[in-house]
Amino acid sequence: MRNRAYRPDIRRSLLVFVILSLFTVPAMGDELLIRITKGADSAIPISVVPFSESGQMPSGDKVSRIIQNDLEMSGEFAPLPPEQMLSLPSRGDEVFFRDWRLLGQRYVLVGQVTSAGGTLNAQYELYDVSQEKRLVGATASAPASASRSLAHHISDRVYEAITGVEGAFSTKLAYVTLERNANGPTYRLQVSDVDGKRARVRLESDEPILSPAWSPDAKKLAYVSFETGKPAVYVHELSTGNRQRVADFPGLNSAPAWSADGQSLLMTLSKDGNAEIYRMNLASGDLKRLTNHWSIDTEPSYDHTGNGFFFTSDRSGGPQIYHKASENAEPRRITFGSRYNARPRPGPDGDYVYYVHQRDRAFHIARTNLESGDETVLTRTESDESPSVSPNGRMLIYATKSGENSVLTVIAADGGAAYSLPASRGDVREPAWSPIVR
Repeated sequence: MRNRAYRPDIRRSLLVFVILSLFTVPAMGDELLIRITKGADSAIPISVVPFSESGQMPSGDKVSRIIQNDLEMSGEFAPLPPEQMLSLPSRGDEVFFRDWRLLGQRYVLVGQVTSAGGTLNAQYELYDVSQEKRLVGATASAPASASRSLAHHISDRVYEAITGVEGAFSTKLAYVTLERNANGPTYRLQVSDVDGKRARVRLESDEPILSPAWSPDAKKLAYVSFETGKPAVYVHELSTGNRQRVADFPGLNSAPAWSADGQSLLMTLSKDGNAEIYRMNLASGDLKRLTNHWSIDTEPSYDHTGNGFFFTSDRSGGPQIYHKASENAEPRRITFGSRYNARPRPGPDGDYVYYVHQRDRAFHIARTNLESGDETVLTRTESDESPSVSPNGRMLIYATKSGENSVLTVIAADGGAAYSLPASRGDVREPAWSPIVR
């Protein structure tokens, strides 16, 4: 709903012709620059010992360095710098637990990486220092060109072994960058790793691109594009670049959200005169209207059950979050803490819903406990928008202002540790965190 107030360029764009560049082979994008801005007080001490290497290694960051960075950016771990380590073991039988206890470490990760025939092979072991016990002993392989994928996989295994929660370092981020130049604005829909690396441009346009949403298998993105002079909803297959315009009705076509089975989309349409929530079957194109009210109903998002959904409505006099437990249920108001709460994004376990919250003329990210109704404001910057929850529910990404530019910021889901992901040039906004693909 906030689009009407803070994006006047979108309203003007309805009258402007689009020049669109579509990349069947994705172009290199602008990598985001990770900056750790706040650590968690309770971060777990862990040592990621530099892995031993043999064979021809790919250029760029070492596998163990990427793992260290992954764990640090989660905010839940405080990796020990290698220069402070008393030894550099690469196998479990070289680990002397007394040394690591003296350094105050709770966990130690050691490993070896070999390169042969264009393949990287990693052997790694995770140890609990206090119990002198091996928690993980495993091997993993990847093409030499995918060393970052190999590292993120190991990070996921380490994270889950310690926390009991599935790691999300192998997932992806989708986001939109905006670069202003003498010829006008350029919008780029990009996809990167969660640390901002390996960015690829999936779509480039002179006109706004909004609301990217991942399919459950992470193979497609739905989004809103203004390339025809009006908002329309597209589904974009990432591996081929094939795109399908699925909603181009008169009036508003916006805010797509995938069903759990990937067979349908929730979206906001005003084709019948008022903005309402509809469900579209993607195979048949059939529509079912899910709300019917004189107010504006928009920004739907399925809940963790896949049967109900959250949405924003001004039926109470200002934008608030509502929930329908099923398509035919009566809406229930969720937020009451201020006169403006919008863009709901539920956590994966059904405990919380996150949203944009206005307080003292500033826009923050907040969450409400769905059982108790307690509201917590998680951010303190003044222009926060577009929250997206990590698929394991432990982190939250959103867009905010930093100086003159928009950047992405990632925080712990309870508002703790944080890092920012500014673009190397221009603004970055509209983030969407991909699901975990098993």
